[in-house]
Amino acid sequence: MIKAVLFDLDGTLADTALDLGGALNALLRKHGLPEKSMADIRPYASHGTNGLLKIGAGITTGHPDHAQWRQEYLAEYGRRYADDTVLFDGINDLLRELDKRGLKWGIITNKPAQFTDQLVPKLGFAVPPSVVVSGDTCDEAKPSTKPMFYACEQIGVNAADCVYLGDAERDMLAAKNAGMQAVLVDWGYISAEDDTESWLQDSRIATPLALLDIVESLKKQTE
Repeated sequence: MIKAVLFDLDGTLADTALDLGGALNALLRKHGLPEKSMADIRPYASHGTNGLLKIGAGITTGHPDHAQWRQEYLAEYGRRYADDTVLFDGINDLLRELDKRGLKWGIITNKPAQFTDQLVPKLGFAVPPSVVVSGDTCDEAKPSTKPMFYACEQIGVNAADCVYLGDAERDMLAAKNAGMQAVLVDWGYISAEDDTESWLQDSRIATPLALLDIVESLKKQTE
């Protein structure tokens, strides 16, 4: 029985690419490097700081200056994290419908709590989340199952009674390994290089409200 719907944040609930990309370009300007277009940045906006530094400046986790670049990027993002970020169309409509059905909803993101805690209250959710789990809430982030089980504990539901929506392979892995229904969202930050057909997913949707058909189908299976 589905009792809760849990969501990734960046690229699933909220379109954060403009602020994530703005921070990257500010950092590139600072270092005298050419800026990246939003068309280049957007597919990697869900890849976190490390992914953005890689496509922006070729700075990988093994680079000797990676720690400094990461610190500088996070500082830039901290100055603009809510400037242009908005909820995707249809998200609030979906949350209202889930609430009408008596379903809890929450957020499990890899975004650090220093940003999540500030951003979530500014997004204007029609129904407040029952739980918010950030990338550093547990000692491991997605694709670990620890954040998934932690969220379930906080809202008092079993993982098997949850649906999880995300736009990245790590989202699908974390959800499936936790025993949740994994739903891939096509409006998210998916790049041409992503082999989404190989990802562990139960369903794939093009619009937020399409989730309701899945919820109803799962409900009928348990009746």
